[in-house]
Amino acid sequence: MSAVRPVLDPTSGRADGRRVTFQRLLRSEQIKLWSVRSTPWVLGVTVLTIVGLTALFSAVVTHDAERGPDAHALAVQAFTAVAQTAQLAVVVIGALTITGEYSTGMIRTSLTAAPRRTPVLWSKLLVLFANVLVVTAVGVALALGVQALIVDSRGFSVDFSDPVVQRMVVGTPLYLATVAALAFAVGALLRNSAAALATVLGLLLVVENLFFIPWKPLSYVHPFLPSTAGLKLTYNEVTIASLNDQMHGPDLTAWQGYGVLVAWVAVLLGFALWRMKKADA
Repeated sequence: MSAVRPVLDPTSGRADGRRVTFQRLLRSEQIKLWSVRSTPWVLGVTVLTIVGLTALFSAVVTHDAERGPDAHALAVQAFTAVAQTAQLAVVVIGALTITGEYSTGMIRTSLTAAPRRTPVLWSKLLVLFANVLVVTAVGVALALGVQALIVDSRGFSVDFSDPVVQRMVVGTPLYLATVAALAFAVGALLRNSAAALATVLGLLLVVENLFFIPWKPLSYVHPFLPSTAGLKLTYNEVTIASLNDQMHGPDLTAWQGYGVLVAWVAVLLGFALWRMKKADA
């Protein structure tokens, strides 16, 4: 007697006929993300970086009690440095989340199981964003605890009821998760790990610094670069005003700057989705 083969439902993408729902795609992407050995390592390093840098900067800026900064300066010095350094780690996981599937051919399996390409890309992005956001938020919470111990022991305090301090604390994991999404979008567009990492790191580290050259046309573009705009979430109002004075063009607020970073992600993701629909995996 011949074996009965399961019938593939072309509308479901599964051999047993069950529908491929967006919730199942999310669950699948969550499993895939954490089945890669680099994920816990990279996110673990990210948390250690957040806690370690916060402790270091808090100790340094409160070393001399007579010249110690106020609460706002203390918070921004710690979390701006945290965001600028930890973004290097989240860029790696953001790019590899999608480029790793192209290098191993796993993307073809994903698209066979779920032929509609838009949900596949969105599920990967949402799982990445949520995981980076949660892990970095935990890192920030731990860092705040360490910071409180250091600051309180030296006679300082941070007023967490201040909306500016709250925005900087919340903005750090939000910025890092969005930078991971930026790396993901570039990776989905280029489909190559080395090219994606070189592009994103070059954009965040090299191109951003080139725009500090005192040439007026560059100062009009500088406010719209992803890191310059997005990092405003981790700045206090005095620092934001100082940066705006150095640049021409619109004076972006912290949340407007974050909107610019989100726009970068949206545009690059749109191109990546267009390529995914037009070109073979």
